Amino acid sequence: MFIINFQIMLRILSISLLITVVVFSSCNNDNTKTTEKSEVTLSQIKGLEAQLFDASITKPDVKKALELGKMYVEYAELHPTDSIAPDLLYKAADISMNVGNPKLSVAIFKRIATQYPNYRNLPTVIFLTGYVYENQLNDYEKAKTFYEIIIEKYPESDFADDAEISLKNLGKSPEEMIKEFEKAGN
Repeated sequence: MFIINFQIMLRILSISLLITVVVFSSCNNDNTKTTEKSEVTLSQIKGLEAQLFDASITKPDVKKALELGKMYVEYAELHPTDSIAPDLLYKAADISMNVGNPKLSVAIFKRIATQYPNYRNLPTVIFLTGYVYENQLNDYEKAKTFYEIIIEKYPESDFADDAEISLKNLGKSPEEMIKEFEKAGN
C-alpha cells in the first residue's frame, strides 16, 4: 500500500510539473497585460518563476513562492477569460498545498471547478481537492466525496484508480496499510 501511495504522489508531482510546462509554453511576451487595478503582468510572473525554479537554488524561498501564488490569483482575477487563468489558479493552489496552507488550496481548487467547469485538468483538480482534505485537513468525509466524484464522473481519468485506492485506505495509518499489504501477500 505504501508503494501505491508513493506512486500516487509521483503521479501528482508529474502532473504538477506538466501543467507548469504547459503554462510556461503558453505564456508569450505579447501577453503582458496590465490594468489600473494591478501591476501584475505575465512577464513579472515569469521572472519570479525563473527565480524560484532556478536549478542552482537548493532551498525554495517560501516567501517568494507565496508572492508568486498571489500574483497567479491576481492575474486570474483580472483576466478570468484568459486561456491560462485556470492554469495559474491551479499553480496557486499547488503552491498553497505545498507550503502548508491547505484551506487556501481547497478554496482555489473549488474556484477552478466552479469558474472553469470545462477545464481540461478538472479531474486532477477534483482528485487533489480530495487529497488535501484527506492528507492535510484530515477531513475524511469530504475527501471521500471528492474521490467518489472522480470515480463517478471521470471513470476514464488517470485518477479514477487512485481515487478507488484512496477510498479503500481512507483514514488508515501507514502502519495499518503495511499490515494489510503484508497480510494480503501471505
